[in-house]
Amino acid sequence: MDDRHEQEEIYSQRIKAGKRTYFFDVKATRGQDYYLTITESKRRQNGDDSVSYEKHKIFLYKEDFLKFVDALQDAVDYVREELLTPEEVAELDRPRDYDDRDQPRREFDRPAFDPNRADDAF
Repeated sequence: MDDRHEQEEIYSQRIKAGKRTYFFDVKATRGQDYYLTITESKRRQNGDDSVSYEKHKIFLYKEDFLKFVDALQDAVDYVREELLTPEEVAELDRPRDYDDRDQPRREFDRPAFDPNRADDAF
């Protein structure tokens, strides 16, 4: 049997962004080893007026979570501080409605991952 169908999904969140949708899924192996998949799904209009979806997926393993979060934050900070105008930064910082992001679905009631909390560090 294909192991991909054996993985337990613990948490899922969907973010809609124009023609793209991002999925953040936390899964567990049978041995309770946790990992995150990040999927970008982009809607494509085909020449025959049918619609298809192009998908790209990243697998992020728990031992790399903090390195990934740090690198992502560094890249975002660089763009904000070095490349954007103050007006563009203000637009990024404006409050968003929940229409911009679906609510997370969790198996258990636990706060979202916070790399600064000691109990979330791996």
